[in-house]
Amino acid sequence: MAYNILIVDDSSPMRAVIRKTIEISGFSVGGCFDAANGLEALEILKNNWVDLVLTDYNMPEMNGLELIEEMKKSELLAAIDIVVITSEGSELMVQQFLEKGASGYIQKPFTPEDIRKKLNDIIGETENGLGSTEGNDKDLDF
Repeated sequence: MAYNILIVDDSSPMRAVIRKTIEISGFSVGGCFDAANGLEALEILKNNWVDLVLTDYNMPEMNGLELIEEMKKSELLAAIDIVVITSEGSELMVQQFLEKGASGYIQKPFTPEDIRKKLNDIIGETENGLGSTEGNDKDLDF
C-alpha cells in the first residue's frame, strides 16, 4: 500500500532531502505534499488525504509542536500519524512531542534506513512491506 505524506519544514532544501531520503528508503509513497510551516500544513490537510505527517520543530508562524496541538483538536486530523524530524535532541523536547501526540521522532541527520524503520514501525508494516499478520496464516481457519 502506498501512503500519502506531508513534509513540513521551513527549509525548502530540507524538504527535498527528506522527500529524496524517503524515496531511497523504499517506503511506499503515493502522494507527497510539502509545507513551509504549520499553518500551510493545516491548509493542505483541509483539502488532501494524508496518512502521515513529517514535521520539523523550529519553523516560523506555527512550529511543529503547535501543529501537533492543532491537529489533535480535530477528530479527523487527530488520527493522522505525526513524526517529528528535527535537530532538537533533548530528552525533554522528545517527551513533549510524544506527550502532545507525535507518533515518533527522528533526529537529524538521518539515513534512509532510519526513515524506513521508523515509518514502517509507525504504519505497522514489516521490512518486506507486508502487514504484521501477513505470511503467518497457520491459525486461520477457512
